[in-house]
Amino acid sequence: MIQTLEFPDSASPEAKTLQEALRVLSEGGILVLPTETVYGLAARADLPAALKRLREIKGRAKDQPFTWHLASASRALLNSPWPKLMGRMAERYWPGPLTLVRESSAPAEKQDLSEVIQDGWLGVRVPAHQGTLALLESAPFPIVATSANPSGSPAALDASTAQENLAALPDLILDGGPIKKGQESTVLRVGPGQFELLREGLISLQDLKRTAGLKIAMICTGNTCRSPMAEGLTRALLTETLGTDPSTFGFEIQSMGTRAMDGTAPSDHSCVALAEQGLSLVDHRAQAASPERVLKMDRVYCLTGSHMQSLLTSLPPGRGPTVELLSPEGLDVPDPFGGSLDQYRRTRDLISASLKQRLTDWI
Repeated sequence: MIQTLEFPDSASPEAKTLQEALRVLSEGGILVLPTETVYGLAARADLPAALKRLREIKGRAKDQPFTWHLASASRALLNSPWPKLMGRMAERYWPGPLTLVRESSAPAEKQDLSEVIQDGWLGVRVPAHQGTLALLESAPFPIVATSANPSGSPAALDASTAQENLAALPDLILDGGPIKKGQESTVLRVGPGQFELLREGLISLQDLKRTAGLKIAMICTGNTCRSPMAEGLTRALLTETLGTDPSTFGFEIQSMGTRAMDGTAPSDHSCVALAEQGLSLVDHRAQAASPERVLKMDRVYCLTGSHMQSLLTSLPPGRGPTVELLSPEGLDVPDPFGGSLDQYRRTRDLISASLKQRLTDWI
């Protein structure tokens, strides 16, 4: 008879239970354990024999990967190429029902995950069940898990159903009682050109986009020279970095002016300066930096200190987005209005240099 141990949703499970679970895993055994969504099957990730047995019990093909489960978001995203973007989702949804599939390679990880990484991708998750988190935190080796049901069958919401449905018996059952949610985690692949929902779950794609991306606004005076160039250059930089239109990742880029008249076309020299870099302002029309518009943003970048001062005085105290100068060095970007095309080019290049420094704040 398979040993079954009580395993409540507690941050301090019994020491004997943790010790037995770790012993089973360390020896290549398979556990049934609870998460906040469904019951799962867990195995040691750095033992090929354990992973092979896990596939046999699950009935899962070799080309279908398992998910690395961890106790902390910082460890899960340690080698993420886009720490800020991934971190925003982790901060909101972890611990919780979200699996992020990120780029990785075996040499990049501090633990042996060569049998888990497939085609350069690694799934990571931080579950919300307190007992399971305690187990993951205490394990000196990586642990992968998958739902405790045959592939294609309904998920198990209690320990007895998990045991009954499996093709072969596990070595230990951690019984946390019935699970209420009963829906598997959302699985999202995030990488160059990809913000792809691999499995629907408790979190919608739209919610993930709203969390991952940022609403960014560039502010100058009339919204016809500097800030339109900053908007176009920001969109181009994010497109190049993300590998697709930034809106795919939930980014929204706008520009406004503290004294702008809605509907005004951009200056001719701004259009030419951006066209030289393959960018177009043909559809741009000025809009005023009203409190209603600004309050919808997450990050607002002003081209000069006077723009920032004007904007801050118009916003309700203690409310609104992060407002700062575009230049990380705190420098003003000079206004080229009425100047030569070369002045507009210099302004464009100053803006571009500041944006490249800001990029790591966004992704």
